[in-house]
Amino acid sequence: MLKIAPSALLDHYLGISRLLAGQLDFRSAIKAVGVEVSHIVPHDHLDVCITMVNGLYHTAYETGLDTFWGQTTPAPVASSPIRTLLWGEIDFLLTDDAQQETRYHVDTPFTRPIFEHNLRSRLHVPLKVRGEVIGALSCSSHAVGFYTEQDVANAQSIADLLAPYFFALRAAEQAKQSAIVEAEARAREEGLRAGALSLTEALERERQRIGMDLHDQTLADLTRLSRRIDRLMQEGEVKGETLEPVARSLQHCMQDLREIIEEAKPSVLQLFGFAHAVENHLDRAVRDHGSQLAWSLSDDTDGLIDTIDQSVRIALFRIAQEAINNAVRHAQANVLELKLKSTAHALTIEVADDGQGLSRSDRSAGGGIDNMVTRARLISAKLTLGTAREGKGTVMRVQMPLTLAKAGLLEESK
Repeated sequence: MLKIAPSALLDHYLGISRLLAGQLDFRSAIKAVGVEVSHIVPHDHLDVCITMVNGLYHTAYETGLDTFWGQTTPAPVASSPIRTLLWGEIDFLLTDDAQQETRYHVDTPFTRPIFEHNLRSRLHVPLKVRGEVIGALSCSSHAVGFYTEQDVANAQSIADLLAPYFFALRAAEQAKQSAIVEAEARAREEGLRAGALSLTEALERERQRIGMDLHDQTLADLTRLSRRIDRLMQEGEVKGETLEPVARSLQHCMQDLREIIEEAKPSVLQLFGFAHAVENHLDRAVRDHGSQLAWSLSDDTDGLIDTIDQSVRIALFRIAQEAINNAVRHAQANVLELKLKSTAHALTIEVADDGQGLSRSDRSAGGGIDNMVTRARLISAKLTLGTAREGKGTVMRVQMPLTLAKAGLLEESK
């Protein structure tokens, strides 16, 4: 044991504090203070063992000698020869000759450095913060019987000096790992969302192609066939009562096909803008259903909704279409209001009716509602369904952050 004057001891403690400042990881911190610690507690090997937040695993950081302890990944505390110290069951460990100590005779990698590097005397003291053991400071010497209880006291003073700093490093490391995990999860989610959105865009293009093919070929063929039936009926070659049901069915088929084409290729949206396309769909849905529903549309976006990325705009249009169809066909409503609103941060589409509202079974029935939810999720929009004014009817609200809505435009301008 070294005899150290109190003033010199204080200088060494201050030196340790100065050397710790600016160290950003465990390994560099223990290496930085190793020499200064040796003036207080001489050693051939010094390490700091830090337990993880859950207390089940620990990792060692060393200086003086490079051993297996400093090369391992987190290891179970339960397998450590100093586990009783890490569990807070004892105040310190002092060993005159570790190679003769039974606790180190277990044939595990944890005891190997004792014999490979001829470590004899060992002392271990806990690192504590607010009474919790967060690790241990360990000093080892090649000499037998080298350490005394005074060395234990000095080592404990050093440990008390190191503990808050290492506690902060552990908290920072934990926060960094949590941030990495969270970032990776966000990246995976964004990758899945981008992939799904790309697939949706491809499907949308295919729908439009099919719509054009149906218009240019199938609908044209059906129109010619309808005209031929009309001529046959007018010329009297076939009795009118024979072809009349066929002609009527054909007209219904052509009307259905026109609706499918319009759904597949929202040409009004592309040519005249979002508000006009929604108004056109709303007017046609009410008229085709034969409803007396009174409806209104207000647009407070000042054309902003037509500046966002096309794939996002089409997705919002499809959501609005589905909400309108649900209100017209199923709500038994008298009034339907559609509002387009914008702020500095988001676009909002709101479809509200005074109908019978949504039951729990309606919400879980799937179909159109599921489609709206999926479309909103694909473009990172927030969709909510709730009760309209005065507890009557249904309101569908979809909010789209402007930063995401314009992402496509920003990418295209690069």
